[in-house]
Amino acid sequence: MTRVDFYLLAEGANSSRMEFACQLAETIWRRGHQLYIHVADEQQAHELDEKLWNFKPEAFVPHGLLNNHPPSPVEIGWQEDPGNHQDVLLNLDLKVPPHFSRFQRVAEIIDATEAVKAPKRADWKFYKERGYPVHTHDMRTR
Repeated sequence: MTRVDFYLLAEGANSSRMEFACQLAETIWRRGHQLYIHVADEQQAHELDEKLWNFKPEAFVPHGLLNNHPPSPVEIGWQEDPGNHQDVLLNLDLKVPPHFSRFQRVAEIIDATEAVKAPKRADWKFYKERGYPVHTHDMRTR
């Protein structure tokens, strides 16, 4: 069954969802996982693509947009079909993607804004009501 991890971010400039998504993507990739990052739309995909190239001068996360060739260990998409991905899903959309259950793990990032907290509360409830194991990582204390 898919494991779901919610990452709760602190308030402030260093707690943005995109910045944390880049850090988490680097960690997941360095641990040898294949990662699909689901975003809301094409614009957000290009924004994240650019951010992954520049978030840390010493970091390198091999990534690309879904269906670009050659495929990358980390791919970003907004489509309904995540291609051949089944390992880890990092969901930056504000709703649960319909294909989430094909993944071994799902990561959700919650920042301090109500625009993100409200839909993610609904997502938490969605996962819990369906019996998925949900875990919380409070990044506010780190």
